Amino acid sequence: MDRTDATNALPPSAYVRVAGASYLFVILVGMMSVSLVDSRLVIPSDAASTARNILAYELLFRVGVVGVLAMYAAVVVLSSSLFVVLKAVGENLARLAMLLRVSEAILGAATALLSLTALALLTGDAQANAIGVERAQALATLFLEVRTAGLDVILVFAGSGGAAFCYLFYKSRYVPRLLAAWGIFTYLSMLLLAFVSITFPRHPVLVETILYSSGALFEVVFGAWLLFKPLRRAPAS
Repeated sequence: MDRTDATNALPPSAYVRVAGASYLFVILVGMMSVSLVDSRLVIPSDAASTARNILAYELLFRVGVVGVLAMYAAVVVLSSSLFVVLKAVGENLARLAMLLRVSEAILGAATALLSLTALALLTGDAQANAIGVERAQALATLFLEVRTAGLDVILVFAGSGGAAFCYLFYKSRYVPRLLAAWGIFTYLSMLLLAFVSITFPRHPVLVETILYSSGALFEVVFGAWLLFKPLRRAPAS
């Protein structure tokens, strides 16, 4: 099979469906983690209240950590599936995109460790005797703040890898080009947001709300498209 035939051939539908389901799983778990766990338990700039919330709802906090690990495991499945789907379009770029998103997953798993470290500081029997309750609470809050800052680093890899995958979808015409272009714009916006958040940490929260909402909407639409719609065959050139 020559390169033109390889590009025009449709990829295995099973991988497309897995990618679509993974997209939906990732965005669903991510939204639930923020709305049901973090927004309820973590109070910015209030270590004592955050500690009380986590201790009062320790099981919920642990379930949130499990959800985060499951979400980033799904990112690995997603990126591997997309590589299989798009490698005939541009193998080197597809491999790079996969590596970027796998790096996102590795960093995401590290944020789960930060959450467990914060929990250990709050629940360990030795903390009160060794460093004191207030210092333990302050350290736990610091670990949670580092976890939040780490999300900006994760966004660099998610944005660049996602934009590369969407470019390959645009090039292949497996999905409508308008949909793929929306993805490129969305992920590049996420990449820009990451650098803005790192450089200007006191930027307006409204900026994050708009861009995160737009990104979530795209991933729901794109995931549903891959899951339920057949891919298009690229027109012969």
